[in-house]
Amino acid sequence: MPSEVADQSTRWRLLLDMLSIHRRLSVTEAAELLGVSAATVRRDFQELARQQLATRTHGGVVAASVAYDLPARYRIAPGDPRERIARAAADLVRPGEVVGFNGGTTTTAAARHLSQRADLRSGDGETITVVTNALNIAGEMVLRPYIRTVCIGGVARPESYELHGPFASRLLQDLSLHHLLLGVHAISAEAGAGCEHLGEAGINAEMVSHARRVTVVADSHKIGGVALARICEIDRVDALVTDDAADPDQVRLLRGAGVDVTLV
Repeated sequence: MPSEVADQSTRWRLLLDMLSIHRRLSVTEAAELLGVSAATVRRDFQELARQQLATRTHGGVVAASVAYDLPARYRIAPGDPRERIARAAADLVRPGEVVGFNGGTTTTAAARHLSQRADLRSGDGETITVVTNALNIAGEMVLRPYIRTVCIGGVARPESYELHGPFASRLLQDLSLHHLLLGVHAISAEAGAGCEHLGEAGINAEMVSHARRVTVVADSHKIGGVALARICEIDRVDALVTDDAADPDQVRLLRGAGVDVTLV
């Protein structure tokens, strides 16, 4: 049995992390995980349910729908290269940084991997700040007591859960990001980074302008393409994380433009 986790806040962080992955926990599983008694686990489950962080069931808990029931399009199947991209991108973030995320499948996965990093959970209090205009990402991050979550306000697009508009731009004017993990519909050395919605392009461009470092996360199908609306020129992109099926010629062009390309 693992060593006992006596601190309540630590137990809750571990339980919520496991719920975000498995969506359901039994009393027996949680007691084994934490090295505590079943009675302690039942009290923790009861309190999590009272605070609407989980839903109590016979013999355990399930993830609260408000926090974890994401649209199907934001769930990545096992083996999908976007999962490797997301994990590699999340590992680039340093503790203590202010990191931005726009909306999208890969950025959602990257934010989730970031929130599960053991080095962030081990400290007392908040160890990182997440700034996002994506409602689904904010909904997941806000439950992590070691993450300070800043949600950029605006008008929500139901297709992407992203907020955009003048209110979002106004808030960004007063923020500074150490690192932006940027999801795109296309990226190339010639056209830069782009997306298919004009409003999203505008708020994403604002996020780029307030970030010290910009890392694009995109699968190989998006490398070398051109989207409707430009987010930024290629010289504003510091790094790209993509999968190893990317066109070698396009990768060479991007590296020649000064982009640090990581293939996973």
